[in-house]
Amino acid sequence: MIFTYEEINDALETMSLPRYITREDIKNRYRHLAKKLHPDVGGSAEEMERLNRAYELLVGYIEDFKYSFDEIEIAKQSPILDHSQRFKP
Repeated sequence: MIFTYEEINDALETMSLPRYITREDIKNRYRHLAKKLHPDVGGSAEEMERLNRAYELLVGYIEDFKYSFDEIEIAKQSPILDHSQRFKP
């Protein structure tokens, strides 16, 4: 599955999530919002459909994303560690 930046950004906004999250964060937020937006509790089918799409997209992105374990990728994933190494004598 291919994802565009805009699709990911829209999904994050739909679920009111920050950029740095875990799969567990997505799952917890989905459950929280589903309790409010489900048609059986006063939400609309359109809202629930949008939430479901955002959830599927974000979980799919996390599952399909391939990490490389080279030095540059690790530095991207842990910028604080890389930053502190720059100032060591």
